[in-house]
Amino acid sequence: MFDRLSERFEEVFRKLRGQGRLTEKDIDEALRQIRRTLLEADVNFKVAKDFLQRVKERANGQNVLKSLTPGQQVIKVVYEELVVLLGGIASPLRLSDLPPTVIMLVGLQGCGKTTAAGKLALRFKGQGRPPLLVAADVYRPAAVDQLQTLGRNIGVPVFSRQAGVDPVAICREGVEEGRRTNRSVVILDTAGRLSIDEEMMAELAQIQRQASPHEILFVANAMLGQDAVETASRFYERLSFTGCLLTMLDSDARGGAALSIRQVTGQPIKFIGTGEKLDGLEAFHPDRMASRILGMGDILSLVEKAELAFEREKAQKLEARLRKEAFTFEDFKEQLQAIKKMGPMDQLLNMIPGMGKAFQGAQVDDRAFVHVEAIINSMTPTERRSPQILNGSRRRRIARGSGTTIQDVNRLVKQFEAMQKMMKQMHRFKPGRTKLRLPFPQ
Repeated sequence: MFDRLSERFEEVFRKLRGQGRLTEKDIDEALRQIRRTLLEADVNFKVAKDFLQRVKERANGQNVLKSLTPGQQVIKVVYEELVVLLGGIASPLRLSDLPPTVIMLVGLQGCGKTTAAGKLALRFKGQGRPPLLVAADVYRPAAVDQLQTLGRNIGVPVFSRQAGVDPVAICREGVEEGRRTNRSVVILDTAGRLSIDEEMMAELAQIQRQASPHEILFVANAMLGQDAVETASRFYERLSFTGCLLTMLDSDARGGAALSIRQVTGQPIKFIGTGEKLDGLEAFHPDRMASRILGMGDILSLVEKAELAFEREKAQKLEARLRKEAFTFEDFKEQLQAIKKMGPMDQLLNMIPGMGKAFQGAQVDDRAFVHVEAIINSMTPTERRSPQILNGSRRRRIARGSGTTIQDVNRLVKQFEAMQKMMKQMHRFKPGRTKLRLPFPQ
C-alpha cells in the first residue's frame, strides 16, 4: 500500500534531516521533489498544487527555519497537511436511532460493490448489529448468486426477488423486510454500469427516494487512480453520496485516488478494502493513513486488529499458563492462528514504525505459518504438551507427517525452547532487578 509514495517521501525526508540548517532554497527544492512524487502517484494536479502551497506557506515561516531541528519541523508540517488532505478526522457511518440503518452502495461495474457489501455485513455482524443484504443488482449475470454465496459464508441473510422485478421495488421491500425481522442494518447492493448514463442515475435516484438510505457510499477501485476520482466527481454531481469506500487499496502502490478523492468530491473516505478476504475492511483514519504513507507506522490500527484477533478469555487463560510457566506447543499454535487472522505479515510489519522500512524489498512469506502449523499438527497431544520428550525418532516421524525436513522440525523446537526461556525470565523479572538475562548472546 503506497509503497512508491512512501519510498519517495523517505528520500526527500532523508535529505532534510541531514542538514543542520535549512534555507528557503532548500525547502523549495524539497517541495519540487514532493510535487513530482505526488504527480507520479497520480494525484489530481489541482489537489497537489493546493497541498504544496499550504506546506510552503507554513514551512517557510521563521518558527521552522530558525528552529533547532528545521528538517523535523518541515516533516511535521507535511504530515499535518497530509492529514488535512485526507479529510482531517475520521468520519464514521451515521447510524439511525431507529433501526434499521440503510446503507446504499453505488459505483461502476467491476469496482467491487458486491464484495464490499459482504465485508460491511461481516463487520456489522462482528459488532453485534445483525445485518441484512439486499440483492438489487438484477442486470449483471450471477450478481444475486454471488451475494447469496457471500451471505451463506458469513451467516448473513440475503433478501432477493425473482428475475424481472424492478430494482427500486426490491430495495423498498428489502428495507421493509429488515424492519420486520429486526435487523440493525440493511445494505443495498445496487447495480453498476460500464459508464455513467441517464438511465442508471435515474434508477439510483428513485432508489434513494423510496428506500431513504441514511448513507450512500460510492465504491471505487483505488487502482484506477484519477479515473476513479473523475468518476466519483461525476457521480456526486448527479447523486449526492455521503462517503467513499475504496477497494483494492492494498494493491495500489501509487495512492493517487486516496489522496485526491476527498478534496475533489468534498466527501470523506469512510472505509478502505485491504485484502481479498471478507475481513479485509478497515475504517479510514486520515491521521493513521498519513502516518503509514510517510513510513511512520500505524500502531493504533495494529492494536485494533490484535484486539479483534485475540479473544479476551483465551488471552487470560494464556496469561495464567505463563505464570505457571506452562506454555506449550498447543498455546503456540493458538497464537499463530490468531496472528493469521490479523492479515498478511507485510501489512502488519508496515504498521510498526521502522519495520516496513527495515523489511523493504524483502519477501515476507505467510506460508511459513502453514509449515509451522503442519509440524505442530503432526505431533501427538502428549508431544505438544510436553515438548521435552521430542527425541530423534519422534522428530523424524513429525517431519515425515508434516512434509517438512528434520532440520525444519529441529529449528522450530529450538526457537520454541528459546521462547519458553524468554517468557520464564520475563515472568520472573521484577522492577527491583537491574538486568534481565536474555536467552541468546548479546
